[in-house]
Amino acid sequence: MRKRKNIKIFHKDADLIVCEKPMGMPVASDRTGDMDLMHQLKNQIFFEENLKEEPELYVVHRLDRPVGGVMVFARTKEAAASLSEQIKEHTFEKDYQAVLTGWLPDDEGTWIDFLLKDAKSNKSKVVPEGTKEAKKAILDYEVIDMMETDRMKLTYCLIHLKTGRHHQIRVQTSSRGFGIWGDTKYNPLFQKTKKKYQQIGLYATRIAFTHPGTGERVRFKAEPQGEAFALMELTDF
Repeated sequence: MRKRKNIKIFHKDADLIVCEKPMGMPVASDRTGDMDLMHQLKNQIFFEENLKEEPELYVVHRLDRPVGGVMVFARTKEAAASLSEQIKEHTFEKDYQAVLTGWLPDDEGTWIDFLLKDAKSNKSKVVPEGTKEAKKAILDYEVIDMMETDRMKLTYCLIHLKTGRHHQIRVQTSSRGFGIWGDTKYNPLFQKTKKKYQQIGLYATRIAFTHPGTGERVRFKAEPQGEAFALMELTDF
């Protein structure tokens, strides 16, 4: 039986755990039955800390299955409540690096849309303001680099997520004709491919929040991985 690779942990204390979610792994258990990040972390912590019972972990935010990057899990109900409140109040910062198909016309900008989720298809779409049950979605972007391959033009950019809607970045980029590289759910350039993409050109590269226990403002960062980012000459920012 193949040994499962340990999850990379950036920080661990009595209140929370900050780790790097692998691309292609679900955050929590789903209908596929595949190993998920939360249970993998529980198993890992159980042995690392020599515990006598399974540790408690609370999901306070999520990443889509094909998206990798930095995530935080709470270890107590109090920490979970604090982090959830920060997300609600938009003081929990989330930055992504993304590889988009096409060249963005502006070096930076803000996109504001209203998104409606379809639970049956597990997809969201941009709808007119005032649509019943639609939620406002806001993000800022900054172009880092552009390049052209033999197949397509690509834009490498930094995205600061102001709101955390269902599939938000994937929907907002694709609705403007600049879908995420490898995204077979939303990018028309990849929807007809026979290749199964377990990862896409989207990575949660940085989070920042106020630590529930110490009150200190903390930041954690990881450099993106995956096929899409191998196409680009990555630049520190």
